[in-house]
Amino acid sequence: MKKISVEEAIGQELCHDITGIFPDGKKGAMFKRGHIIKDTDIPSLMNIGKNHVFVWEPEADEVHEDDAALAAAKAVCGDGIVFDDVPAEGKIVMYAQRRGLFSINRSALRQINEVGDYTVSCLPNYTDVKTEQKLGGLRIVPLVTKRANVDAMEKIAGDNAPVFTVLPYKKLICGAIITGSEIYYGRIEDKFEPILRNKLGKFDAEFIGAVKCPDDLETIIDAINKFVARGAELILLTGGMSVDPDDLTPTAIRSCGARVITQGMPMQPGNMLTIAYLGNTVLVGVPGASMHSPVTSLDVFLPRIFAGIEISKDDIPGLGEGGFCSACAECTYPRCYFGRG
Repeated sequence: MKKISVEEAIGQELCHDITGIFPDGKKGAMFKRGHIIKDTDIPSLMNIGKNHVFVWEPEADEVHEDDAALAAAKAVCGDGIVFDDVPAEGKIVMYAQRRGLFSINRSALRQINEVGDYTVSCLPNYTDVKTEQKLGGLRIVPLVTKRANVDAMEKIAGDNAPVFTVLPYKKLICGAIITGSEIYYGRIEDKFEPILRNKLGKFDAEFIGAVKCPDDLETIIDAINKFVARGAELILLTGGMSVDPDDLTPTAIRSCGARVITQGMPMQPGNMLTIAYLGNTVLVGVPGASMHSPVTSLDVFLPRIFAGIEISKDDIPGLGEGGFCSACAECTYPRCYFGRG
């Protein structure tokens, strides 16, 4: 680019957006890239402190900010994401094309932000998003960047695709097993089933029923097997999740042959969450805190389960950071830090 005075720039093509403050106080592009500067523009330019402007002198190894941003958007946006066709002041915003779970390749995102000039920012990984919701933005810092930076960004994105995607929620056949002799024999009223129905109702869940079981290991195992035989893809089990000797739910999950991912979670509320797989069926031991807390570890993992993400042991330890709920007077979950480890 070549820097020239505004008086010399009459008739020249502006090679970048020029930002100014409009009379209503809003900030934006007062002159757009490609604008042919006229003599009548000079007072407006000088009023926003622009005594000089830059005109384009293209070189083989330089890429304009708009083109570099578009290249990045095309490289990092996977399925379920759209982006601005025309950059604004070198910036591009990405949007969800559907409702689902925003998924990030964190390593690739970090590597791209380590490339010279590139800045890519977004919502946290595993954010539940709605159609047309803004997911993030990207731009380069200077007006131009070296071609080598664009090439490096594209290679990282290509080797780690997709960097960003919105995973659609699947329809899951779901059942619930309510354990506890005090509930089974009618000594106290079960309050868990309506809570579970409400949480599942946020997704495309086909709820095939709830079964009450006494504190009997074989009865609980039999209930699990019957739900599996009916095609259940997600079974939620409540009650008996603590460490008392007569709390049988985790034992029943193990005894039915399931592969246990975790029994316990570095999150409060919801320390006692258990996650296991019995073939293609996900078994979730619901923490007792879900009875009285509006948000627990269960709410963090349900979107991942409905998005078809298989939970691994490696997903658990990092949840300690950000795993302590502040119990705000007005809950804003999931627009907060909880579960973002």
